Amino acid sequence: MPRASLAEIRSTTYKPRDSWWTVWLVDPVASRLVWLVAPIRQITPNVITMAAFIVGIGSAYAFWQADRVGLIVGALLFHLSFVLDCMDGKIARLNGTGSAFGAWLDYIFDRLRVLACTVTLFGGQYQRTDDFIYIWLGGTVLFLDMFRYLNNLQMNQVWAQIRGGKTPDENGTDLGELTGLRNFLVRQRVRPHLFGGIELMMFVFIVGPLIDQVVAVTIGSAALMVAFELLLIANLYRAARRYERAKRPA
Repeated sequence: MPRASLAEIRSTTYKPRDSWWTVWLVDPVASRLVWLVAPIRQITPNVITMAAFIVGIGSAYAFWQADRVGLIVGALLFHLSFVLDCMDGKIARLNGTGSAFGAWLDYIFDRLRVLACTVTLFGGQYQRTDDFIYIWLGGTVLFLDMFRYLNNLQMNQVWAQIRGGKTPDENGTDLGELTGLRNFLVRQRVRPHLFGGIELMMFVFIVGPLIDQVVAVTIGSAALMVAFELLLIANLYRAARRYERAKRPA
């Protein structure tokens, strides 16, 4: 199989809008790794998905050690796992080898990785300190991870009804006039929803352990995610009200 150029990989595999963490900290690395391995037929998207999961389990094992070295190693392995997780979709789009089962496998392994890392990170810190706050924070992370997927699924169904399948991230209507910072984000492919599920996971499992501030970073990132989710809900509510008013007979 001929090797695609980096420019072709970017144009074919990059999403029009993505998380700023993915755009700035993952895509530059993932695209070059895709360039390296995409011609190898044995390295399929499902193989990459399983590799990402295995590395994620390695991250969970490191977190369970609960010491400084374990936190750092766990954080670095989690980031590597996320880079691999971004590669499987890129290889699928580049080579046309995606599948419905592969999408299911990717989703399930993502959720299992988050579950494993949440239990080991917060469970390990609870065993080390006997501080029950880690149990509460672990439960909060799992709840928010579940909520954002369920909320996103239901919101997409409502947006599909209101705007024919287009969401605010796709058509930019939640940005208002594209000026200043908003225009910069659009040019950079960064979605306006600046702190969502991806950012929550990256801060909880990478930033917090790296700087040894698991509690503070988890509380702060959870609060930011809730705030941005409420903004999305408010935007949907306003759009739904306009939609219902437009349907009423004059």
